[in-house]
Amino acid sequence: MFRSHGLSIFAVVIAAFISLPVIIIVSYLVQADGALWQHLLDTVLNDYLINSLLLLLGVGTGVILLGVPTAWLTSMCSFPGRRWLSWALLLPLAMPAYIIAYTYSGLLDFAGPVQTWIRDLTGLSYGAYWFFEIRSLGGAIIMMSLVLYPYVYLLARAAFLEQSVSSIEVGCSLGYSRWQALWKLALPMARPAIIAGLSLALMETLADYGTVQYYGVSTFTTGIFRTFYGYGDTAAAAQLAASLLAFVILLVLLERYSRRRARYHSAAESRARADLIPLSGSKAIMAYVICFSPLMFGFITPATQLLLWAVFEAEPLGWDFVGLAWNSFSLAFLAAIIAVILAIILSYAKRTKPIKPVRTVLAMAGFGYALPGTIIAIGVLIPLAWLDHRLIDIFGSLGWDNPGLLLSGSLVALLFAYTVRFLAVAVGSVQSGLEKIKPSLDHVGRSMGHSPLDILRKIHVPLMRSSILTAVLIVFVDVLKELPATLILRPFNFNTMAVRAYELASDERLVDAAPASIMIVLVGLIPVLMLHASIARRRPH
Repeated sequence: MFRSHGLSIFAVVIAAFISLPVIIIVSYLVQADGALWQHLLDTVLNDYLINSLLLLLGVGTGVILLGVPTAWLTSMCSFPGRRWLSWALLLPLAMPAYIIAYTYSGLLDFAGPVQTWIRDLTGLSYGAYWFFEIRSLGGAIIMMSLVLYPYVYLLARAAFLEQSVSSIEVGCSLGYSRWQALWKLALPMARPAIIAGLSLALMETLADYGTVQYYGVSTFTTGIFRTFYGYGDTAAAAQLAASLLAFVILLVLLERYSRRRARYHSAAESRARADLIPLSGSKAIMAYVICFSPLMFGFITPATQLLLWAVFEAEPLGWDFVGLAWNSFSLAFLAAIIAVILAIILSYAKRTKPIKPVRTVLAMAGFGYALPGTIIAIGVLIPLAWLDHRLIDIFGSLGWDNPGLLLSGSLVALLFAYTVRFLAVAVGSVQSGLEKIKPSLDHVGRSMGHSPLDILRKIHVPLMRSSILTAVLIVFVDVLKELPATLILRPFNFNTMAVRAYELASDERLVDAAPASIMIVLVGLIPVLMLHASIARRRPH
């Protein structure tokens, strides 16, 4: 039995281990401490809930207003600049929300260049004129909307490009104008893609910590950090994490319930350039402004400011920055390798034995990507700290020296959390590579006497080399940008570029935070450009 199902059993064990942090948090949700829950409800839970809801509502509205019109214009209309804007609108994906928040604070605060210019020009003193308060709930909504709208833009544009041209023509033949057909036919047919992109953006909103903390907005993530660090209460932090998990589950269920009876069908046809709506004059200018504005404020302005700070004003880069870069890159590389190796094992187990237990645990292992880093960090910390204390007890009973926190106080906790958080990304890329390999190659290999592992090593891995490299790169960049889990689980006196940028910005040393921030943004551009290249290769025309 073990020889025939050994790989499947191994995959089930790995997936169960990866799912452990989520199970731990769910246990706190099911077995809630009534007194603790009442205390949270009486003191802070209402603020966390209201602010989180307002943040979700604001960001959801913002990403739709920015993502859907730009997707519609770049896929349905023809105007000057459409070709380069269609891929440039993806660039804000490389800008983490906490970095754009720090940058705009430096630009728009009282001592920033914008308000300084206003005072110099008008002669007014501070308080004599009105100016938007960037460090507020409204500021956090704007910052997140500017960097998260590409989720909606990307999926909505793909849906518009794949829609049947004949459906629009039938609408026009029934009396609709071209714009009415787009509004009443194209948009409803693209609804699943728009909702999917909106869900991704809202998940990222719930996961954010750096932006809301820096802008002084109390949400579930800031509450978890405050409870964990300020009060040292792991149980209360886990309870808040369980509440946030319930929030995430509710969001997913509402999204599915909203389209429970809807059915969408589209006979995809390639759309030639002649099928686009030609725009000229003021309409073309308006379309260009609508598409260029999110790019200008979401990427060009903050990236330019960061580059100027890093080159001309920040302290010269020294060995400290080299150490930060080494910590960040080595940690991200290790996490990427571990995640991809596990993804290969899980995906290949599903390919060789697509039985229900394997498919179930594979889906469970991928659920971590939908959860904020704070939830995963608390879920990782609780079992590893328990194991550490058991090891300390064992060492003490044997008369040995105290080994310290071997698991929860080392890079083991960080690597475990990163694997739980980003395994789904690696699995998706590896599975797409495996699906392109014909099953007949497996049969030929087995007929020649090779074991499944030999077939994987000698046939599948070389054939899906590009998919594996893509998975490594995407996980690498995601780990490089991850902030909440790193803040909670990093060992003492261990910093990464993301943590250092956060610490400097929290100390109002925004200029000194620029080198680490611009490095994160530049590395984050790599998967964005790869994504554009992949889309360009798949486009029919």
